[in-house]
Amino acid sequence: MKKSKSGSKEGKGGDSPSQLIDARIKELSDWRGETLARVRSLIKQADPEVVEEWRWVKPTNPGTPVWSHAGMICTGETYKNIVKMTFAKGASLEDPSGLFNSSLEGNTRRAIDFHEGDKIDEKALKALIRAAVALNTSSAAQRPGREHRPPRGI
Repeated sequence: MKKSKSGSKEGKGGDSPSQLIDARIKELSDWRGETLARVRSLIKQADPEVVEEWRWVKPTNPGTPVWSHAGMICTGETYKNIVKMTFAKGASLEDPSGLFNSSLEGNTRRAIDFHEGDKIDEKALKALIRAAVALNTSSAAQRPGREHRPPRGI
């Protein structure tokens, strides 16, 4: 794999992270693909400056969609029975609507598990995404000279 200008890894043939996410949505072709597509759309609505990435590609995993802005906001993982949206700094975010329903025991991350038939509270989810971006940008402002550095681990 090679790295794109945004610092995220590209797939075979130089596919961009956005193209890889498109392909994953199409490949799922069921409620999980629809849910991942809807979550992706809400992320982009909440933060038009979001950067799409494709990370953690290995022989046992084709990769994971990641959305970042001054640091990682969240991932969009798909499993047999859920679509999991994991917020990198979720434990530091206010969640007045109670969207977080998974990974609640950790000190850093929080997740939202979407099951088939779940209705997405779009207004609350966009507010949570904006709060994650605000946390990232305030953290970046406190680290002089690091706000434009590509994310670690890629």
